[in-house]
Amino acid sequence: MPTKYAVRTSILSKRWRYSWMFVTNLDFDDIHIDPIHIVDRALESYQMSKVELFRVHFSKIRAPESKVSSWIDWAVRLNVRELDIHVIRLELPLSLLTCKTLTKLSIGLSGRRYNVLGPQSPVNLPCLKTLDIVLWKTPFLIAFNLIHGCPVIEDLSLEVKDCGDEKLFKYNIPTLKRLKLTYAYVINDVKNTVVLNVPNLEYLFVGGVLYSSFVMEDLSSLIEASVSIRETTDCSLLVDLLKGISGVQSLSLQYFPHRQRLPVFSNTKHLELKDLWEPKLIPKLLDRFPRLQHLCIEKPKECLWRDPKWVPACIRTSLTTLKFSKCNGRKYDMELLKYLLRNAEVLKTVTITWEDLHKEEKRRFAAQMHNFLRAF
Repeated sequence: MPTKYAVRTSILSKRWRYSWMFVTNLDFDDIHIDPIHIVDRALESYQMSKVELFRVHFSKIRAPESKVSSWIDWAVRLNVRELDIHVIRLELPLSLLTCKTLTKLSIGLSGRRYNVLGPQSPVNLPCLKTLDIVLWKTPFLIAFNLIHGCPVIEDLSLEVKDCGDEKLFKYNIPTLKRLKLTYAYVINDVKNTVVLNVPNLEYLFVGGVLYSSFVMEDLSSLIEASVSIRETTDCSLLVDLLKGISGVQSLSLQYFPHRQRLPVFSNTKHLELKDLWEPKLIPKLLDRFPRLQHLCIEKPKECLWRDPKWVPACIRTSLTTLKFSKCNGRKYDMELLKYLLRNAEVLKTVTITWEDLHKEEKRRFAAQMHNFLRAF
Protein backbone atom coordinates (compact mmCIF):
# COMPACT_ATOMS: atom_id res chain seq x y z
CA MET A 1 0.00 0.00 0.00
CA PRO A 2 1.40 3.45 -0.86
CA THR A 3 2.48 5.41 2.17
CA LYS A 4 -0.06 8.20 1.69
CA TYR A 5 -2.94 5.68 1.84
CA ALA A 6 -1.40 3.77 4.74
CA VAL A 7 -1.21 6.99 6.76
CA ARG A 8 -4.84 7.75 6.03
CA THR A 9 -5.98 4.37 7.39
CA SER A 10 -3.71 4.39 10.43
CA ILE A 11 -5.51 4.14 13.75
CA LEU A 12 -3.38 7.07 14.88
CA SER A 13 -4.14 9.34 11.93
CA LYS A 14 -6.43 12.35 12.27
CA ARG A 15 -9.02 10.90 9.91
CA TRP A 16 -9.39 7.70 11.92
CA ARG A 17 -9.06 9.19 15.39
CA TYR A 18 -12.80 9.60 15.88
CA SER A 19 -13.63 6.08 14.62
CA TRP A 20 -10.90 4.64 16.83
CA MET A 21 -12.91 5.74 19.85
CA PHE A 22 -15.59 3.13 19.05
CA VAL A 23 -13.27 0.11 18.73
CA THR A 24 -13.81 -2.42 21.53
CA ASN A 25 -11.92 -5.45 20.14
CA LEU A 26 -8.11 -5.24 20.06
CA ASP A 27 -6.12 -7.98 18.30
CA PHE A 28 -2.31 -7.92 17.97
CA ASP A 29 0.21 -10.41 16.60
CA ASP A 30 3.92 -10.27 15.74
CA ILE A 31 3.81 -10.19 11.95
CA HIS A 32 4.38 -6.42 11.95
CA ILE A 33 7.60 -4.47 12.41
CA ASP A 34 8.10 -3.47 16.05
CA PRO A 35 4.79 -4.94 17.29
CA ILE A 36 5.51 -4.02 20.93
CA HIS A 37 5.65 -0.35 19.95
CA ILE A 38 2.39 -0.75 18.01
CA VAL A 39 0.60 -2.14 21.06
CA ASP A 40 1.93 0.66 23.27
CA ARG A 41 0.86 3.38 20.85
CA ALA A 42 -2.57 1.82 20.35
CA LEU A 43 -3.26 1.61 24.08
CA GLU A 44 -2.05 5.19 24.61
CA SER A 45 -4.53 6.40 21.98
CA TYR A 46 -7.46 4.30 23.19
CA GLN A 47 -10.37 6.48 24.28
CA MET A 48 -13.12 3.97 25.07
CA SER A 49 -14.19 3.35 28.65
CA LYS A 50 -14.19 -0.43 28.19
CA VAL A 51 -12.68 -3.19 26.01
CA GLU A 52 -14.57 -6.33 25.06
CA LEU A 53 -11.72 -8.44 23.61
CA PHE A 54 -7.97 -8.05 24.12
CA ARG A 55 -5.80 -10.52 22.18
CA VAL A 56 -1.98 -10.63 21.98
CA HIS A 57 -0.23 -13.50 20.17
CA PHE A 58 3.56 -13.05 20.10
CA SER A 59 5.24 -16.36 19.30
CA LYS A 60 8.29 -15.02 17.43
CA ILE A 61 9.40 -12.11 19.59
CA ARG A 62 10.13 -12.11 23.31
CA ALA A 63 8.07 -9.32 24.79
CA PRO A 64 9.24 -8.34 28.30
CA GLU A 65 7.14 -9.94 31.03
CA SER A 66 6.59 -6.57 32.69
CA LYS A 67 5.34 -5.12 29.42
CA VAL A 68 2.79 -7.91 28.84
CA SER A 69 1.71 -7.68 32.47
CA SER A 70 1.07 -3.95 32.10
CA TRP A 71 -1.02 -4.55 28.97
CA ILE A 72 -3.17 -7.11 30.80
CA ASP A 73 -3.57 -4.78 33.77
CA TRP A 74 -4.70 -2.04 31.39
CA ALA A 75 -7.36 -4.36 29.92
CA VAL A 76 -8.58 -5.40 33.37
CA ARG A 77 -9.01 -1.77 34.39
CA LEU A 78 -11.22 -1.32 31.31
CA ASN A 79 -13.46 -4.23 32.36
CA VAL A 80 -12.27 -6.66 29.68
CA ARG A 81 -14.60 -9.61 28.93
CA GLU A 82 -12.35 -11.82 26.77
CA LEU A 83 -8.60 -12.03 27.24
CA ASP A 84 -6.37 -14.09 24.91
CA ILE A 85 -2.62 -13.97 25.68
CA HIS A 86 -0.10 -16.29 23.97
CA VAL A 87 3.52 -15.23 24.47
CA ILE A 88 6.95 -16.74 25.18
CA ARG A 89 7.14 -15.59 28.81
CA LEU A 90 4.36 -14.41 31.02
CA GLU A 91 3.68 -13.09 34.47
CA LEU A 92 0.04 -12.36 35.18
CA PRO A 93 -0.74 -9.25 37.22
CA LEU A 94 -2.63 -9.78 40.46
CA SER A 95 -5.43 -7.57 39.15
CA LEU A 96 -6.36 -10.26 36.63
CA LEU A 97 -6.90 -12.89 39.32
CA THR A 98 -9.87 -10.97 40.75
CA CYS A 99 -11.34 -9.55 37.54
CA LYS A 100 -15.14 -9.32 37.94
CA THR A 101 -15.98 -8.88 34.25
CA LEU A 102 -13.87 -11.60 32.61
CA THR A 103 -15.94 -14.35 30.90
CA LYS A 104 -13.26 -15.98 28.72
CA LEU A 105 -9.53 -16.43 29.41
CA SER A 106 -6.95 -18.02 27.11
CA ILE A 107 -3.31 -18.36 28.20
CA GLY A 108 -0.58 -19.94 26.11
CA LEU A 109 3.19 -20.09 26.37
CA SER A 110 5.73 -20.66 23.61
CA GLY A 111 8.54 -20.93 26.16
CA ARG A 112 9.12 -23.09 29.21
CA ARG A 113 9.01 -20.39 31.83
CA TYR A 114 5.80 -19.73 33.70
CA ASN A 115 6.27 -17.53 36.72
CA VAL A 116 2.90 -16.40 37.90
CA LEU A 117 0.64 -18.35 40.21
CA GLY A 118 1.23 -20.21 43.42
CA PRO A 119 -0.63 -21.16 46.59
CA GLN A 120 -0.32 -17.57 47.84
CA SER A 121 -2.17 -16.13 44.82
CA PRO A 122 -5.93 -16.55 45.46
CA VAL A 123 -8.17 -16.46 42.39
CA ASN A 124 -11.72 -15.11 42.22
CA LEU A 125 -13.16 -14.91 38.69
CA PRO A 126 -16.92 -14.99 39.34
CA CYS A 127 -18.05 -14.60 35.71
CA LEU A 128 -15.46 -16.77 33.92
CA LYS A 129 -17.11 -19.55 31.86
CA THR A 130 -14.36 -20.45 29.37
CA LEU A 131 -10.75 -21.24 30.33
CA ASP A 132 -8.11 -22.30 27.80
CA ILE A 133 -4.56 -22.96 29.07
CA VAL A 134 -1.33 -24.19 27.46
CA LEU A 135 1.35 -24.89 30.07
CA TRP A 136 4.82 -26.31 30.61
CA LYS A 137 6.31 -27.12 34.03
CA THR A 138 4.13 -27.71 37.11
CA PRO A 139 1.04 -27.04 35.01
CA PHE A 140 -1.58 -28.51 37.29
CA LEU A 141 -0.70 -26.34 40.26
CA ILE A 142 -1.30 -23.33 38.03
CA ALA A 143 -4.33 -24.72 36.23
CA PHE A 144 -6.20 -25.93 39.29
CA ASN A 145 -5.48 -22.71 41.14
CA LEU A 146 -7.32 -20.93 38.33
CA ILE A 147 -10.09 -23.54 38.04
CA HIS A 148 -10.90 -23.43 41.73
CA GLY A 149 -11.42 -19.68 41.46
CA CYS A 150 -14.02 -20.00 38.67
CA PRO A 151 -17.35 -20.97 40.29
CA VAL A 152 -19.36 -20.93 37.02
CA ILE A 153 -16.83 -22.42 34.60
CA GLU A 154 -18.44 -24.42 31.77
CA ASP A 155 -15.72 -24.91 29.15
CA LEU A 156 -12.16 -25.99 30.06
CA SER A 157 -9.31 -26.72 27.65
CA LEU A 158 -5.97 -27.78 29.12
CA GLU A 159 -2.90 -28.58 26.99
CA VAL A 160 0.14 -29.82 28.89
CA LYS A 161 3.60 -29.81 27.32
CA ASP A 162 5.32 -31.49 30.27
CA CYS A 163 3.43 -32.58 33.36
CA GLY A 164 6.48 -33.19 35.55
CA ASP A 165 5.98 -35.92 38.14
CA GLU A 166 2.42 -35.25 39.28
CA LYS A 167 0.50 -38.43 40.17
CA LEU A 168 -3.17 -37.62 40.76
CA PHE A 169 -5.43 -35.03 39.16
CA LYS A 170 -9.05 -34.81 40.20
CA TYR A 171 -11.47 -32.76 38.16
CA ASN A 172 -14.32 -32.14 40.58
CA ILE A 173 -16.18 -29.42 38.67
CA PRO A 174 -19.98 -29.59 38.91
CA THR A 175 -20.60 -26.72 36.45
CA LEU A 176 -18.38 -28.05 33.64
CA LYS A 177 -20.03 -28.91 30.31
CA ARG A 178 -17.03 -29.25 27.96
CA LEU A 179 -13.57 -30.60 28.80
CA LYS A 180 -10.57 -30.88 26.47
CA LEU A 181 -7.37 -32.53 27.76
CA THR A 182 -4.28 -32.66 25.52
CA TYR A 183 -0.85 -34.00 26.48
CA ALA A 184 1.76 -32.92 23.94
CA TYR A 185 4.47 -35.29 25.10
CA VAL A 186 5.99 -36.78 28.22
CA ILE A 187 9.61 -36.08 29.08
CA ASN A 188 9.70 -38.54 31.94
CA ASP A 189 8.04 -41.96 31.83
CA VAL A 190 5.37 -40.94 34.31
CA LYS A 191 2.00 -42.63 34.71
CA ASN A 192 -0.65 -40.81 36.63
CA THR A 193 -4.38 -40.98 37.35
CA VAL A 194 -7.07 -38.61 36.13
CA VAL A 195 -10.32 -38.65 38.11
CA LEU A 196 -13.39 -37.11 36.47
CA ASN A 197 -16.27 -36.10 38.71
CA VAL A 198 -18.19 -33.87 36.30
CA PRO A 199 -21.91 -34.69 36.47
CA ASN A 200 -22.94 -32.02 33.91
CA LEU A 201 -20.21 -32.75 31.35
CA GLU A 202 -21.62 -33.12 27.83
CA TYR A 203 -18.43 -33.26 25.74
CA LEU A 204 -15.00 -34.80 26.46
CA PHE A 205 -11.85 -34.68 24.33
CA VAL A 206 -8.65 -36.58 25.16
CA GLY A 207 -5.70 -36.18 22.81
CA GLY A 208 -1.94 -36.37 22.34
CA VAL A 209 0.14 -38.90 24.28
CA LEU A 210 -1.85 -41.13 26.60
CA TYR A 211 0.01 -42.05 29.78
CA SER A 212 -2.81 -41.58 32.29
CA SER A 213 -5.36 -43.97 33.66
CA PHE A 214 -8.86 -42.49 33.79
CA VAL A 215 -11.29 -43.01 36.63
CA MET A 216 -14.84 -41.94 35.74
CA GLU A 217 -16.60 -41.12 38.98
CA ASP A 218 -19.51 -39.26 37.39
CA LEU A 219 -20.04 -38.73 33.66
CA SER A 220 -23.80 -39.13 33.81
CA SER A 221 -24.53 -36.34 31.29
CA LEU A 222 -21.86 -37.19 28.71
CA ILE A 223 -23.24 -37.20 25.16
CA GLU A 224 -20.22 -36.77 22.90
CA ALA A 225 -16.56 -37.79 23.13
CA SER A 226 -13.47 -37.51 20.95
CA VAL A 227 -10.29 -39.57 21.42
CA SER A 228 -7.32 -38.54 19.29
CA ILE A 229 -4.31 -40.43 20.67
CA ARG A 230 -1.01 -40.13 18.84
CA GLU A 231 0.72 -42.77 20.97
CA THR A 232 0.36 -44.51 24.31
CA THR A 233 2.68 -46.18 26.75
CA ASP A 234 0.12 -48.91 27.40
CA CYS A 235 -2.82 -49.89 25.14
CA SER A 236 -4.81 -51.03 28.16
CA LEU A 237 -4.97 -47.36 29.25
CA LEU A 238 -6.82 -46.53 26.06
CA VAL A 239 -9.17 -49.50 26.43
CA ASP A 240 -10.02 -48.42 29.97
CA LEU A 241 -10.65 -44.86 28.77
CA LEU A 242 -13.02 -46.14 26.07
CA LYS A 243 -14.85 -48.25 28.63
CA GLY A 244 -15.43 -45.16 30.72
CA ILE A 245 -17.09 -43.33 27.81
CA SER A 246 -18.88 -46.30 26.22
CA GLY A 247 -22.30 -44.76 26.94
CA VAL A 248 -21.88 -41.79 24.59
CA GLN A 249 -24.19 -41.14 21.65
CA SER A 250 -21.47 -39.66 19.41
CA LEU A 251 -17.82 -40.75 19.23
CA SER A 252 -14.77 -39.68 17.23
CA LEU A 253 -11.70 -41.97 17.17
CA GLN A 254 -8.21 -41.57 15.75
CA TYR A 255 -6.43 -44.52 17.31
CA PHE A 256 -7.49 -48.15 17.57
CA PRO A 257 -5.64 -50.78 19.65
CA HIS A 258 -6.67 -53.57 17.28
CA ARG A 259 -5.17 -56.30 19.45
CA GLN A 260 -7.32 -55.27 22.39
CA ARG A 261 -10.97 -56.15 22.92
CA LEU A 262 -12.98 -52.95 22.96
CA PRO A 263 -16.14 -52.36 24.99
CA VAL A 264 -19.59 -52.41 23.39
CA PHE A 265 -20.92 -48.93 22.60
CA SER A 266 -24.58 -49.79 22.85
CA ASN A 267 -25.87 -46.18 22.76
CA THR A 268 -23.59 -44.76 20.07
CA LYS A 269 -25.39 -43.71 16.90
CA HIS A 270 -22.72 -41.49 15.33
CA LEU A 271 -19.12 -42.66 14.77
CA GLU A 272 -16.29 -40.73 13.14
CA LEU A 273 -13.05 -42.49 12.21
CA LYS A 274 -10.26 -40.05 11.43
CA ASP A 275 -6.81 -40.43 9.87
CA LEU A 276 -4.58 -43.52 10.24
CA TRP A 277 -7.30 -46.20 10.15
CA GLU A 278 -6.64 -49.45 8.31
CA PRO A 279 -9.75 -50.46 6.31
CA LYS A 280 -9.41 -54.11 7.31
CA LEU A 281 -9.86 -53.12 10.97
CA ILE A 282 -13.08 -51.18 10.43
CA PRO A 283 -15.48 -54.18 10.27
CA LYS A 284 -14.00 -55.48 13.53
CA LEU A 285 -14.56 -52.12 15.14
CA LEU A 286 -18.12 -51.73 13.86
CA ASP A 287 -19.03 -54.99 15.54
CA ARG A 288 -18.83 -53.07 18.85
CA PHE A 289 -21.48 -50.53 17.75
CA PRO A 290 -24.75 -52.48 17.42
CA ARG A 291 -27.00 -49.39 17.02
CA LEU A 292 -24.79 -47.24 14.79
CA GLN A 293 -26.70 -45.06 12.32
CA HIS A 294 -24.15 -42.55 10.99
CA LEU A 295 -20.59 -43.51 9.98
CA CYS A 296 -17.93 -41.00 8.87
CA ILE A 297 -14.57 -42.27 7.58
CA GLU A 298 -11.69 -39.92 6.80
CA LYS A 299 -8.75 -41.01 4.63
CA PRO A 300 -7.98 -44.59 5.70
CA LYS A 301 -4.39 -45.77 5.95
CA GLU A 302 -3.11 -47.90 3.07
CA CYS A 303 -3.16 -51.64 3.77
CA LEU A 304 -3.99 -55.01 2.24
CA TRP A 305 -7.72 -55.74 2.13
CA ARG A 306 -9.38 -59.06 2.75
CA ASP A 307 -13.12 -59.17 2.35
CA PRO A 308 -14.51 -60.29 5.74
CA LYS A 309 -16.68 -63.40 5.77
CA TRP A 310 -19.09 -61.77 8.21
CA VAL A 311 -20.95 -58.47 8.48
CA PRO A 312 -21.43 -56.47 11.70
CA ALA A 313 -25.07 -56.18 12.74
CA CYS A 314 -25.17 -52.39 12.51
CA ILE A 315 -24.27 -52.41 8.80
CA ARG A 316 -27.28 -54.55 7.98
CA THR A 317 -29.88 -53.23 10.40
CA SER A 318 -29.23 -49.61 11.44
CA LEU A 319 -26.63 -47.81 9.27
CA THR A 320 -28.50 -45.10 7.34
CA THR A 321 -25.77 -42.54 6.58
CA LEU A 322 -22.25 -43.08 5.24
CA LYS A 323 -19.75 -40.28 4.67
CA PHE A 324 -16.33 -41.07 3.18
CA SER A 325 -13.97 -38.08 2.94
CA LYS A 326 -10.57 -37.67 1.27
CA CYS A 327 -11.02 -40.79 -0.83
CA ASN A 328 -8.23 -41.21 -3.38
CA GLY A 329 -9.67 -44.14 -5.32
CA ARG A 330 -7.00 -46.66 -4.37
CA LYS A 331 -7.87 -50.32 -4.21
CA TYR A 332 -8.25 -50.53 -0.45
CA ASP A 333 -10.58 -47.50 -0.50
CA MET A 334 -12.78 -49.03 -3.17
CA GLU A 335 -12.87 -52.46 -1.56
CA LEU A 336 -13.97 -51.00 1.76
CA LEU A 337 -16.68 -48.94 0.07
CA LYS A 338 -17.82 -51.96 -1.91
CA TYR A 339 -18.07 -54.01 1.29
CA LEU A 340 -20.06 -51.33 3.10
CA LEU A 341 -22.40 -50.46 0.25
CA ARG A 342 -23.25 -54.02 -0.70
CA ASN A 343 -24.07 -55.03 2.86
CA ALA A 344 -25.88 -51.92 4.13
CA GLU A 345 -29.55 -52.86 3.88
CA VAL A 346 -31.13 -49.66 5.23
CA LEU A 347 -28.64 -47.14 3.89
CA LYS A 348 -30.28 -43.88 2.73
CA THR A 349 -27.49 -41.34 2.23
CA VAL A 350 -23.95 -41.74 0.87
CA THR A 351 -21.50 -38.81 0.63
CA ILE A 352 -18.03 -39.28 -0.88
CA THR A 353 -15.45 -36.51 -1.28
CA TRP A 354 -12.45 -37.20 -3.49
CA GLU A 355 -8.84 -36.14 -2.96
CA ASP A 356 -6.33 -35.24 -5.70
CA LEU A 357 -8.31 -36.75 -8.58
CA HIS A 358 -8.97 -35.48 -12.07
CA LYS A 359 -12.52 -34.99 -13.26
CA GLU A 360 -12.46 -38.11 -15.43
CA GLU A 361 -11.18 -40.22 -12.53
CA LYS A 362 -13.96 -38.94 -10.32
CA ARG A 363 -16.56 -39.88 -12.94
CA ARG A 364 -15.12 -43.36 -13.30
CA PHE A 365 -15.10 -43.99 -9.54
CA ALA A 366 -18.61 -42.54 -9.20
CA ALA A 367 -19.80 -45.08 -11.77
CA GLN A 368 -18.22 -47.84 -9.71
CA MET A 369 -20.07 -46.62 -6.62
CA HIS A 370 -23.32 -46.78 -8.59
CA ASN A 371 -22.58 -50.36 -9.55
CA PHE A 372 -21.93 -51.28 -5.94
CA LEU A 373 -25.33 -49.91 -4.97
CA ARG A 374 -27.09 -51.62 -7.88
CA ALA A 375 -25.44 -54.90 -6.99
CA PHE A 376 -27.15 -54.71 -3.62
